[in-house]
Amino acid sequence: MAQDADRNTPRHHVRPARGGWCNDPNGPLLFGDRYHLFQQHNPGSTSWGDIHWSHASSADLVTWTDHGIALAPTPGGRDALGAWSGCATVDRGVATAVYTGMDRTDGIGSVMLARAGDDTLEQFTAVPTPVVDGPPEGADLLAFRDPYLVEVGGVRWGLVGAGHVGGGRPDVLVYRVDELDSWTFAGSLLDASDPAAARLAAPADAWECPALLPVGEDRWVLLLSLWIADITYTTVALTGTVETGGGLRFSPDGGGGLLDYGRDHYAATALLERDRTLVWGWSWESRSPGDSAEAGWAGCATFPRELGLHDDGGLRVVPARELTALRGEVLEVGTDLPAAYELDLRATIAQPETEVELRLGPSVALRATPSRGLVELDRSAVPAGASHPLPRAGSAIASVPIATAVHLRVFVDGPVIEVYVNDRAVITEKVHPAPAGAAEVSVPRGDAAVELTGWALDPDRAGTGTTGPAALHLANR
Repeated sequence: MAQDADRNTPRHHVRPARGGWCNDPNGPLLFGDRYHLFQQHNPGSTSWGDIHWSHASSADLVTWTDHGIALAPTPGGRDALGAWSGCATVDRGVATAVYTGMDRTDGIGSVMLARAGDDTLEQFTAVPTPVVDGPPEGADLLAFRDPYLVEVGGVRWGLVGAGHVGGGRPDVLVYRVDELDSWTFAGSLLDASDPAAARLAAPADAWECPALLPVGEDRWVLLLSLWIADITYTTVALTGTVETGGGLRFSPDGGGGLLDYGRDHYAATALLERDRTLVWGWSWESRSPGDSAEAGWAGCATFPRELGLHDDGGLRVVPARELTALRGEVLEVGTDLPAAYELDLRATIAQPETEVELRLGPSVALRATPSRGLVELDRSAVPAGASHPLPRAGSAIASVPIATAVHLRVFVDGPVIEVYVNDRAVITEKVHPAPAGAAEVSVPRGDAAVELTGWALDPDRAGTGTTGPAALHLANR
């Protein structure tokens, strides 16, 4: 398949069609027969600032329609400096955004509501008076933002990400929400004094974008995004239980860890459905701000992921099942990869320390060592040009339980690479320029049987690959 001239632009990941800046995904909602996803968006620049909510919708999580701006800051209002992150719900039949209104510059916001004008959700109107005016009386905070609603035991609760002045004291505050416009402070869900939280969700000055998700009988996952001195660092998932009685408290059980092992993922948000939980994250840019400005866009959402637990208590994270509908033309071995594609690699090793390598053209390599439970995404040939969030090494490494086999599902959409490892871990990296060339598999060390299958990502031609490509069965080399 011929190489696309614009392979450096993702075509299947949600981002504002008009370009500009976008960051956190907000308010995923299934309303009627359509999924709706909103994003933090600066329509006038490829840099953060003047934050609005952009809006896209889909009937199938595959093909998305852009609807422009759904929610804008109100001049002179409590969100005059930005309509920051939050969630969405349906209140008395009306889709309602629950978001952070910003009218100050110190990271302290208020909890506000905005109601959709009709069932298209194309325009929301803010309620002028916040439902939570700011932090609780006496709280000395440096962050108060990102409301999230969750129901536990028939009671609705509101979570707000927070951090205490002095640094290193992140917190998640809890409110009882008897009515959407009536919030009562109920203490702390979790703070850094908990040993498991201190081990798995630190260092951090604040926990942003908290999301509490039921994942089984009496089991919960708490998502936290780690904010450190203006650095949006990474997202963790803690497993545990919840307790009620005058408030709501999350008790970590020591399980969980990084939600994504790549450096281009943050601010995860979730949508609970009857039989699954969908999670999106923000994939920022690894290129320089100047390069983003020249391209006219910065940031996108990740593909939706299904999050749960395995029987052994470990995190289960897989691509949303609908993404298989993107599979179009089957890729032939040895030909150049298209701009967007999925590769499925399965390898069974015959001896310890065996390493299996999958190359995406000459610039990106994936190396799996199943007997050590390690998968490395090596992008050192195309180093990141951005200094934010932190200067970084040339590779990202995911850790999963040791095994005699590895299964990788690799999604490449222009510069966005998402690698799912054994249904247990994900590595998300943005690579500029996007990888080009052919896929190559080898076994540099040890002995393994390997099979590789691939498809172009093209909803218009889904299902056209009726026969599989020549499978690669490789032994020791």
